[in-house]
Amino acid sequence: MATSIAANEGINRKKLFWLSCISLIVTAMTFAIRAGILTQLNEEFSLSDTQLGWVNGMAFLGFPLAMVIFGYLYNWLGPRLIMIFAFIGHLLGLVLTITAGGFLGLLISTFFIGFANGSVEAACNPMIADMYEDQKTKWLNRFHVWFPGGIVIGALVSKFMTDAGLGWQPQIGIMLIPTFIYGFMIFTTKFPKVEKQGGIDSLSLILLLAVMGLLVLIGTPNNFINQLPMTFVGPLLLALAILYFIVVKMTGRHRDAILLTVMMGIMSLTATSELGTQQWVEKILASSGAHPMLILAMVTGLMAVGRFFAGPVIHALNPVGVLLMSAILTALGLYLMSQTSGGMVYLSAIIFALGVCYFWPTMIGFTGEYIPKTGALGMSLVGAAGMFALTIWNPVIGGWIDAARAKATAEGVTGNALEAAAGAGALTKLIYFPIILIGLFAILYFFHKKIAATAED
Repeated sequence: MATSIAANEGINRKKLFWLSCISLIVTAMTFAIRAGILTQLNEEFSLSDTQLGWVNGMAFLGFPLAMVIFGYLYNWLGPRLIMIFAFIGHLLGLVLTITAGGFLGLLISTFFIGFANGSVEAACNPMIADMYEDQKTKWLNRFHVWFPGGIVIGALVSKFMTDAGLGWQPQIGIMLIPTFIYGFMIFTTKFPKVEKQGGIDSLSLILLLAVMGLLVLIGTPNNFINQLPMTFVGPLLLALAILYFIVVKMTGRHRDAILLTVMMGIMSLTATSELGTQQWVEKILASSGAHPMLILAMVTGLMAVGRFFAGPVIHALNPVGVLLMSAILTALGLYLMSQTSGGMVYLSAIIFALGVCYFWPTMIGFTGEYIPKTGALGMSLVGAAGMFALTIWNPVIGGWIDAARAKATAEGVTGNALEAAAGAGALTKLIYFPIILIGLFAILYFFHKKIAATAED
């Protein structure tokens, strides 16, 4: 674990926190604006929804790769160098996206953006956790205010620029402004020194690189993965087994490895419930009678407010209670969205927003509080699991939309009703994620006191 930031002389915690927040705004804007330009990309490059799913998936592949490697190397590289990688990745990814000429170019550029996004999380989560050692979950929630906050900004920018007749390239280009702002701050701000705690374990590093190779194999469109006996399941289980070994080697406790593996699995469901829905909002709600980007802005705006005032909620319910409540509201919100149209979609979206609001930061905070011996790597692995799940599920969600549209077409449905049927088809399947979470969090809530008692043993 890094040394306490408070112990570093000349460190401006407030400036470091805002640098982190601005970089997270860029991360969030990449999600929102990409969601807002899916139709334009579809038309310009003649892409199917399944292909758009692969493009979206590249962001969710680059993200966990950065979190896995930089989460492990955090104490050796330090947050400043990792943030420099983030700045370079955002700059390169945005420029390559603007100049992309087709499907392959979009895949490559989106991967760079995802890698930069993961670098931001890998650097800032442990840095903020060290800054506020006694209130980790509270301040991680306040930091993550700016993920939904950035999505609000990105969604509104995308809507107004689209309404003004501006193409997708200017919408991507506008993100260069906050990118240069946080890049300037990186080079003009003093970062904390972190304790290296000895040299790098060569075996663990090699194993992490193997995990990254397996994730690339699973998360990219290729024919080899389909020829394996268990398709992507086999490589995924192998990657989890390697990570389990690394955590046991690092902490000396199977308890930590088991709990971390469980939380990674749960995070894959919470992230898909939240980000899978938001990333496809334009397609899912295109003919619902509500404006998709306004829905996205409203949902993420409510999430930002909720996360800012997370302290009292977490104190009243404890992290696991918050997660259980979130799963119930998310399931209800998704169900209502699949059954309603017009003005009722906005009400359904409010319930959904209250549900997904605390998922991501509370899962990270839970890891920091209940599995503290895993340090920066533990928080990064949980975040990586959440994003990597979207690498797998994004093409699947795109396929659900294609399949629902094909079914409705065969039944003679046309026009707006056809797109409404396609979106509803995806929503009815997304509901299963939070329903499963309700059961998992109920079990976790039953055992949470015992888990807390063994956290530091």
